[in-house]
Amino acid sequence: MIILGIDPGIAKIGFGVLKKPKTKSGKLKALDYGCITTSPNLLAAERLKKIYNAVLKLITKYKPGLLAIENIYFFKNSKTAMGVSQAKGVILLAAAKKKIPVCELAPLEVKMAISGYGRADKKQIQKMVKLLLNLKKTFKSDDEADALGIAISGFLKTTFKKI
Repeated sequence: MIILGIDPGIAKIGFGVLKKPKTKSGKLKALDYGCITTSPNLLAAERLKKIYNAVLKLITKYKPGLLAIENIYFFKNSKTAMGVSQAKGVILLAAAKKKIPVCELAPLEVKMAISGYGRADKKQIQKMVKLLLNLKKTFKSDDEADALGIAISGFLKTTFKKI
């Protein structure tokens, strides 16, 4: 099974694609990861359209059996929260359109699954994601590592039903 992890945003959307091991002793393998970016010069509707189309393209390319996405709980800036919520909505729409099950995860769940500590910082998460997936290169963005962490957490949650 392929797992698509998404770290939602409006300017930068992290994505990570993992392949589930064929055996219980096998390791998850990263197939792809990166960021979808949108320009602040675009109208909100155009940014959302770009996100939607990019997610559909990822779904078409990798045919995931699960989309794992981080829940949005609070933001200091309500304008940011609105844009991220809208982006999450079009991502969920893309998954629904392709009939892909969705696993929504709280940031605390992701941090606990990846590092064993719910208040882990970005550097700790990046280090553990690299270790868990045996990655050599450095992440270009926190969003990439977060998306892979979300994908790992979604795999664990749906496989073991509890993190």
